[in-house]
Parts: sequence; C-alpha cells; structure tokens
Amino acid sequence: MTYWLFKTEPDAFSIDDLKKAPKQQTFWEGIRNYQARNFLRDQVKVGDHVFIYHSSCKVPAVVGIATVVKAAEPDPHQFDLHSDYYDAKSSPENPRWVGVTLQYQQHLRPVILKAIKANNDITELALKKGGRLSIMPVTQKEWQIILGMSQQN
Repeated sequence: MTYWLFKTEPDAFSIDDLKKAPKQQTFWEGIRNYQARNFLRDQVKVGDHVFIYHSSCKVPAVVGIATVVKAAEPDPHQFDLHSDYYDAKSSPENPRWVGVTLQYQQHLRPVILKAIKANNDITELALKKGGRLSIMPVTQKEWQIILGMSQQN
C-alpha cells in the first residue's frame, strides 16, 4: 500500500462533496501536470490511501481520507470541447491525461499547512517544501504523523 496527498480547492470540490457523491466516490479528473499525471498513471494503485488536502483557501489543510477504488483510466474531459480540461493534442487512441476513482473514508480534524511545516519529523513531504503538485507521495511515517496530528486536541 502506498500513501498520497491529493490537493483540491474546496470551492470546486471538497471532502464534503466526496462524502455526498453517489456511492461516496468520484473520478479525480482535471490533472494537467505531467509529474502528477505520471504518479496517477504509474504509481497510484487500487487500495492506496489518500489524504484529501484543501488548497487555495483561507486555511489550507489535510481534511480527510479517501481510498483509491479504481486505477488510472483516461480522463474523458480531455476530449470534451466544452470542458475546461479539453486538450486538443490528446486523442482517444493516445490520451495524455488520466484520473483515478476515489472513495470517501473519513473526515479528519484539519491539519493545517502551518502545523505540517512546523513539524520537524516531516521531512520528505513535497507540500512542506513548497511543492505545488496536486498529487504527491506521502511516506508511511509521515502518514502516521499527520494522522496523529489530526487526533490531537
């Protein structure tokens, strides 16, 4: 099992939206960064755990957990002329972009970015290093640390 952090803007799609989705599942679409795409395509697997992180908001934070329930498949929005995620260079025969399906697991007491950055035991997480990727790996140790931080008063 591998651990991940997926960023989302809560005004567009929040942990609450995931919980309210049919079967509490959603296809994680719209990834348009090659490194994030490569993680989705090559490393994210069914059964992996994902921190849901609210970004581009007043208080950025890890807010919940989801599980990958369906492996990478072509993002259909890349072929839709009316979509913000349309990509004229992509084709059904040679898709550029993929997404995975996530299932809601639980809300967490938010772990704010400031607390993550202040924790000296978190050293590998790209988020702490100013990483702008929307999908990033999380070590097992750091997963446990952040999970523990969410359970503190």
